[in-house]
Order: sequence, then C-alpha cells, then structure tokens
Amino acid sequence: MKNIDYSLYLVTDRNQPAAGTFEQVVEEALQGGATLVQLREKTGDTGLLYERAVKIKRITDSFHVPLIIDDRIDIMMASGADGVHVGQSDMPADIARKMIGPDKILGVSAGTLEEAVKAEKDGADYLGVGAMFPTATKKDADITSPETLRKIMEAVHIPVVTIGGMNEKTIPLFKGYGLSGFAVVSAIMASSRPKTEAAELKKMIDQVLG
Repeated sequence: MKNIDYSLYLVTDRNQPAAGTFEQVVEEALQGGATLVQLREKTGDTGLLYERAVKIKRITDSFHVPLIIDDRIDIMMASGADGVHVGQSDMPADIARKMIGPDKILGVSAGTLEEAVKAEKDGADYLGVGAMFPTATKKDADITSPETLRKIMEAVHIPVVTIGGMNEKTIPLFKGYGLSGFAVVSAIMASSRPKTEAAELKKMIDQVLG
C-alpha cells in the first residue's frame, strides 16, 4: 500500500478562491497543513489545464505533497502528477489502472457499497465516498448515508476519505468511523484566510482520526 497522508485532502475549485490567485490559495492551504491536493477542473481547454497542472505541481512538490488530477489521465501523465481520480462516469477504474501503471495513485469516487467494492477490486488506492452532505460545488450529487459509509468501511481494505460538505461542523460527526481523511473544497477554497482555515481543519481532523 502506498504511504500517503490523506488526512486533509484539498480539492480545488477555480470558481471559489477569495483570498488571492488560485495558486496562492493552494500554496496557503499547503502552508496550513493540507496533505494532498486534487486539481479539479471541469471546464477549459487541454492546453490551459496542462499549464495549470504544471504550476500547481511545482507548488505541491515544494511541500512534498502529492498532486492528483481529476479525471484527465493525459494531463496527469503530461504534467508528471502523482495520480488521477476518476468518478463513476469517467474512465473505468480498471482501465485507468492499466493506463497509469502500478506506481501512480488511483482514487475512485464511490457512493454505494457496490461501487466501493468494485473500485477496490479494480485497483483503486483509495476511495472518495460521498457526497455526505449537500454541497454547492456539486449540486447534482447523490447523498451517501452514514449507514452506507459504515458498510463501505467494513467491506474495503483501502483508505477512505469522505467528500461533500466537509467543514468544521461536519468533520467531527465522523469520529470513530475509521476514515483516512476528509476531502475539503469550499471550506478552504472560498475562505478569506486559507492558511489559517487549513491549519484549524488539520488540527480538528487529527483529533477526529485519533
């Protein structure tokens, strides 16, 4: 199993930075303690996305933090990023694993027990489970119940992070679940003080994860 710290998993949202440039927000989040970064870009052309990935990779490298690219295996390979994250409607996980090889990180989104078990079987290194709560960043997301999360935790043997409405109010609700981390979007990307917010969340997460 790859030795990765999933505890404070920052997922970017270019539409939200409120405290400077997109790159500055990511850098401040890393200064505050973010342990993993996913570059999530749903719009824009390939050339622009590649340039953004290269810029963010320089920043994450300086903090010795892995960079994951959402969906785009081509961008991951071209930018030298550390892995890719695929959803249920993206490239199938087993095909993604064959394309990226054994050494890159493969994350897979799962909202049901069946999806989670299949993702592990198909070669996922970790699961992103959710959305746990309604979230402005993905308004059409189906909600995953705490009961389903518990069933997933019992069934799989790879790290699990929750996503969807993760913030200082919701994270403590997951104490005792055995999670490996929390994927945070708006709580950091829309913050006027991303470094401080990340530091406060990291401290809380460390307590929740024990």
